[in-house]
Amino acid sequence: MIQELQLRILPEQAASEQSIAAYVAREQGIDMRTIKSVRVLKRSIDARQRTVMINLKVRLYINEFPQDDEFPHIDYGDVSGKPQAVVVGAGPAGLFAALRLIELGVRPVVVERGKNVHDRRKDIARISREQRIDPESNYSFGEGGAGAFSDGKLYTRSKKRGNVDRILQIFCQHGASVSILSDAHPHIGTDKLPGVIERMRNRIIESGGEVHFETRMESLIVEDDEVRGIVTADGREFTGPVILATGHSARDVYYMLHDKGVELEAKGIAVGVRLEHPQQLIDTIQYHNPRGRGKYLPAAEYSFVTQVDGRGVYSFCMCPGGFVVPAASGPEQIVVNGMSPSTRGSAWANSGMVVEMQPEDFGEQFSAYGVLAGIKFQENLERQCYLNGNCKQTAPAQRMTDFVNRRNSYDLPRSSYSPGLIASPLHFWMPPFIVSRLQEGFKHFGKVSHGFLTHEAVMIGVETRTSSPVRIPRDRESMTHIRLRGLYPCGEGAGYAGGIVSAAIDGERCAEALAAHFTGKPL
Repeated sequence: MIQELQLRILPEQAASEQSIAAYVAREQGIDMRTIKSVRVLKRSIDARQRTVMINLKVRLYINEFPQDDEFPHIDYGDVSGKPQAVVVGAGPAGLFAALRLIELGVRPVVVERGKNVHDRRKDIARISREQRIDPESNYSFGEGGAGAFSDGKLYTRSKKRGNVDRILQIFCQHGASVSILSDAHPHIGTDKLPGVIERMRNRIIESGGEVHFETRMESLIVEDDEVRGIVTADGREFTGPVILATGHSARDVYYMLHDKGVELEAKGIAVGVRLEHPQQLIDTIQYHNPRGRGKYLPAAEYSFVTQVDGRGVYSFCMCPGGFVVPAASGPEQIVVNGMSPSTRGSAWANSGMVVEMQPEDFGEQFSAYGVLAGIKFQENLERQCYLNGNCKQTAPAQRMTDFVNRRNSYDLPRSSYSPGLIASPLHFWMPPFIVSRLQEGFKHFGKVSHGFLTHEAVMIGVETRTSSPVRIPRDRESMTHIRLRGLYPCGEGAGYAGGIVSAAIDGERCAEALAAHFTGKPL
């Protein structure tokens, strides 16, 4: 017999399938020996009250064993000799687009400016060791995109965009833990995600597709208002309709499109800092326990949002038990991001703390750049950060309470940011539009969560790459650019996604539209 139950139990009772089975047997009057398997379908933590509870949806197998897999597997056939499409970028949008093309009988040729995920690690390690950024291989560029080494969080609010469960199942088919299918805030971990990405790449190649690393797109091949392929920096041509999934840090792509007269649109972004606390403090606050999370609870998360002077101020990409990392993609830049390993076991918690900005907020000095004003704003702020960081990847930082009270920090707490921190008055040199709103936002967050506004927390500058400041407009039905047939702007870089899962969903949608182009039939 198979039975599904909704449970609300203590963390120690939810610690394992065996402890869940023991609880159910006791409460339901079932002989423990007859429960052959317990499958957790949904799991979430309710920490709103003093006693933290775990909400579970479970499936019990009584006197029988599961006969089915935990998720459906996709059969990827051989697309050798099939019609060809070019996918520019091997981030989540590009990889999921390529896999979906294979499902639909189209042969993907993936070109990626950076290195494969294994070799990319070496260049990332050099950033901290040598204070040097490889402009083609870093935390932003390379196989897996910006998400490969920045946590692997799979939570999204964009349920209306597409089938989230399908994306998670494809991750599991390529080696991710099946726990992501049940967790309320699924997370693979920056230590596990590269292996999953590598298996996706191997799947593409085994099915007859191609993947080319260290191959940067230089320009589009356009004939009669239709994109027929791309030309790379080394002079090679790859032909076919193009899915453009280059990510939000590939600024040279925006400049190239703008120079060629391809229509672009300015859009809003969010800009701020990385805020880092001791994880023990966040555990104490979130779990209402001076001893922290204890044995059975994970590193605590938080989410904050408020409005200050007509703009949102909010936490972004929160990384419990994580690290702050240098995410610049070129010289004379400092950009920070956050990541967590699968264990979420570090001594620190961090998140982006950002202020919403609309194109009219970038300032008069950038207005002459038109749709590229947001990019120029980002570049200017990242360079200011670099100069205030002693012209290295040493990041300027300030204690949270000093920032709120407009005081210099004469010392800084220990930090996970491996290139090192240098005390700097962020309140003085960051744009006043951002500073004043962050200050008021922090005061509010400190009131609603006592202890959050603390001298123990450090702000690290700057967080500018939350999303693309440019949108590449496309037709809602055909998914192609509104002026150029055969060009499918895709994912975060095109302004249509905000995270790994939403980018993957958008990649699949573009692949489906492209496949329909070949068959002449909508899916």
